[in-house]
Amino acid sequence: MAADVMARFWGLTLDTPQGQRLALDVLRGKPLLVNFWATWCPPCIEELPMLNAFYRQNSAKSWQVLGIAVDQLAPVQAFLRRLPLDFPVVLSGMEGLTLSQEFGNQARGLPFTVLVGADGVILNRKIGKLSEADLAQWRELG
Repeated sequence: MAADVMARFWGLTLDTPQGQRLALDVLRGKPLLVNFWATWCPPCIEELPMLNAFYRQNSAKSWQVLGIAVDQLAPVQAFLRRLPLDFPVVLSGMEGLTLSQEFGNQARGLPFTVLVGADGVILNRKIGKLSEADLAQWRELG
């Protein structure tokens, strides 16, 4: 089942808030944190600066972060003007909750983060706000 989820994930091409399209397949082959978030989710907003710092500190070590906004274009654009993120963000609308459910988020709650290893295997997942300790532990797994 996890292989099916990853095959579907790698096959997606989603819109960015800047009007581009991002084929998720380009993220294959390196450790990846996939973070499902929304502008209307306070814990999501609280953890994004920490995820951005993680990305800045670890991108040179091949780490990637992808934000999947379970939201509409205008609120995401407004949010990113206030808090620009260095990692890519794509828009999924409410369909992102279905995708997060396929990753194991049965409650369909946000934020939800998945750690995908360089080999494409799901190594960990967490519903709720990440901590610095979570990121430190996950960095060792990736």
